[in-house]
Amino acid sequence: MKKSDLKRFRKILEAKRDAIIKNASNTMAEDMTLDANDLPDEMDLASSEGMQSFTFRLRGREKVFLEKIDKALKKIDENTFGICEECEGEISVKRLEARPETTLCIRCKENQERIEKDFA
Repeated sequence: MKKSDLKRFRKILEAKRDAIIKNASNTMAEDMTLDANDLPDEMDLASSEGMQSFTFRLRGREKVFLEKIDKALKKIDENTFGICEECEGEISVKRLEARPETTLCIRCKENQERIEKDFA
């Protein structure tokens, strides 16, 4: 892969990582506090706790995504970015543009999804 492509993908991945970290920081600063005085009844409290639980699950998914981004950045450093972990073939630039954090070429990803579907 060309150095210019690697630089471009690094910028994209770093921007995604920064956005996730910023969202997490905002969540910790704003969304994770419950003030009983602001919640006049049990229904409001339950609703607020439900939203807080949903936010925690969302942040958990973002944590996994952040790990994928960090793995992709490490692959750029190691010159293995764009190589399928399954078949060791090249991942198309078009696929990387759609999902720069991917580790599988389209064919191997389709096979993985087919297998998951069969066992689900």
